[in-house]
Amino acid sequence: MKKDINKDTAIPDAQNEKTAGNPPGNSLINRRKFVEMTAVSAAAFTILPRHVLGGKNYIAPSDKITLAYIGMGTQGIRELLPMLAVPHIQVVAVCDPNKEARGYKDWGVDYLKTEVRKAIQNPDWTPGGDNLVAGGRENGKAIVDAYYANVQKQQNYKGCAAYADVRELLEKEKGIDAVKIMTPDHLHGVLCMAAIKRGKHVLVHKPISNRLIEGKKVVEMARNHQKVITHLIPWDSNGSMDTVMAWINAGAIGTLAEVHNWTNRPVWPQYPDLPADKPAVPDGFDWDLWLGPEADRPYSPDYTHMVFRGWYDFGGGSMADMGHYSLWTVFNALKLTSPTVIEPHRSHVCGFRGAVPYRINNDFSFPMASTVRFSYPANGNRPQVELYWYDGGMRPPIPAELTAENKELPQEGMMFVGDKGKILAGFNLQNPQIISGKKMDKPANVNTDTRSQVQQTSAALPLFVDACKTGKQYPGSFSEAEYLTEAVNLYAAALRANKLLKYDAATMKITNVADANKYLSREYRSGWHPDSI
Repeated sequence: MKKDINKDTAIPDAQNEKTAGNPPGNSLINRRKFVEMTAVSAAAFTILPRHVLGGKNYIAPSDKITLAYIGMGTQGIRELLPMLAVPHIQVVAVCDPNKEARGYKDWGVDYLKTEVRKAIQNPDWTPGGDNLVAGGRENGKAIVDAYYANVQKQQNYKGCAAYADVRELLEKEKGIDAVKIMTPDHLHGVLCMAAIKRGKHVLVHKPISNRLIEGKKVVEMARNHQKVITHLIPWDSNGSMDTVMAWINAGAIGTLAEVHNWTNRPVWPQYPDLPADKPAVPDGFDWDLWLGPEADRPYSPDYTHMVFRGWYDFGGGSMADMGHYSLWTVFNALKLTSPTVIEPHRSHVCGFRGAVPYRINNDFSFPMASTVRFSYPANGNRPQVELYWYDGGMRPPIPAELTAENKELPQEGMMFVGDKGKILAGFNLQNPQIISGKKMDKPANVNTDTRSQVQQTSAALPLFVDACKTGKQYPGSFSEAEYLTEAVNLYAAALRANKLLKYDAATMKITNVADANKYLSREYRSGWHPDSI
């Protein structure tokens, strides 16, 4: 019989610590402590191939976390590989509505294929399908099977199950302990809720949901199921606010008034009009399952692999993509809760009707570029703060402090503006510098973690295992991401409405543009409502 996964095992206990300056109801540790925990917990797992069953690195099946992996796109497979190397996790099922590796796109044609070959120790592995980029549930199953049979060498390994429909997976794989969700954004919320209400621990990539009301429901459900461990993966790659806060608190830039964060995203095509062509659905691709809760429409490859994030129905835009990596610790340190005003400025696209130009009324896809201002009211000793988000190549005006030295702002970055100075840093807080104000040295013993997202995420996996086994939530839970989730969805609503919005957090309603409230929720297709899935 499988051991109760909430009972202690030999894995070290990772204790949560409350950190001053977190939003009410949050209990998370600071970045430095998190990195220390990650290192200690990772060290507890000696990730080596086990050639002899029962040998030094043998882990009994009853001590493993069984996990279903949902979403076998390129990023799903990329993050699957380091997970397979964690001996305390056993991937027992994969799921994706796409059967074969057809139509996938990646940052390089051979990048993912090379990673897979290295991980499964097979230099001749090919993805099949159109033989370009890996993806699909057959690739996922083949990779899992090859790793456990040939690399980790599990005796009597019986194979990984593969499903097209996540609802079938959840019905048949009742014995799983956890799920990892790597689907397009529009499925995150409903799948998180489906897993939580079944008592399954959840890892999910950003965002928690691409609708505000749905995201709030996910957070509420997570809070009400305290034995379920939840983790939003971008937490693992957030930067440290230690140095910036030390300087702000010491008066280096006077009273903080503005935070600016800018990204070079999107780095994928975003379409100015709805698809006009109606190509056939590729063989092996269940378009109905891919749509999930969203309204039916003709299939188009312009909706799916890599580009889904650019559509309001399916994605969360550039802020949902990248803001989770840069702003989470900023929200915590500055006690940002709910904004009262969201002011969008977006690019537009024009076309011709015959000989007459016109502006396309676009409420279906994110703009090519935008700037959105969030006004956060005073909280405790912290006065009102304006948070500015920029994407599509937009950036703040170059500060006079830089123009005096003939310098420009980087393509991505962060800037804190006070009434007496400015702090400039990398996109997620790397290498902060006081560019004007009271010059100060950096405080001692401050963590600056510059590993890649995949490196940080894989190093944090032992913390997830430990939390599942002990029942003690670790940093990065859904409830800790509530206000960031609110922000990214208000960003989308403001851009879609193309109007300044006034938001009442108590009622979760926009008070000045009634019609914009429809952008905060979704109409669920039959069979996909959170109450029924």
